[in-house]
Amino acid sequence: MNIATDHVYKLPELPYPMEALEPAISRKTLLYHHDRHHRAYVTKLNELVVGTPFHGTPLEEIVRTAQGALFNNAAQAYNHAFYWNCLTPRQGLAPSDGLRAAIKNSFGSPEHFIDQFRTSALAKFGSGWTWLVIKPDGSLAIENTNDADTPLRHGRTPLLTCDVWEHAYYLDYQNERRRYVDAFLKVLNWAFVSQNFDAAHSKEKEDA
Repeated sequence: MNIATDHVYKLPELPYPMEALEPAISRKTLLYHHDRHHRAYVTKLNELVVGTPFHGTPLEEIVRTAQGALFNNAAQAYNHAFYWNCLTPRQGLAPSDGLRAAIKNSFGSPEHFIDQFRTSALAKFGSGWTWLVIKPDGSLAIENTNDADTPLRHGRTPLLTCDVWEHAYYLDYQNERRRYVDAFLKVLNWAFVSQNFDAAHSKEKEDA
């Protein structure tokens, strides 16, 4: 999910056609959300990073350590690139065996996890993100972050995110965030979430 090429940060293409998530998320929403909102963050990031010690560094490093407007735009570029991969038009996906076991251990069952994730996303006041993360102790947790904030700043490994800024859903659902979150969960990309989980555990074994 690296959006840097030759030290210039690029807007990543969507991993599916813009109409592929309909009716859950419309082509019009993706057009505005990806081509306008996300593009604006990447454009501003490229402007702000020039002449700073961060110029040419990996996006995740900027997100972890930068401050102010540079952090905000880098984090939103990162968060959105991550979010697009959390969505898929593919049907019938399920957590990998390892992720399913971890979810069962932390939340009781995948169904209980979905209920808790939905509740957290609906309870988030204002703009921000709802995440499934791996904590430093290896357990899974659902956490909300405000505005551009991201788990990378807090020693967490992100596995899944739902964008709950209004621009993510207003064209389709107006102020009805519940309908958006339910639609999001119908196009959740368990393959991507499982890939993140498996990669994190492989790295943990290598570091042990």
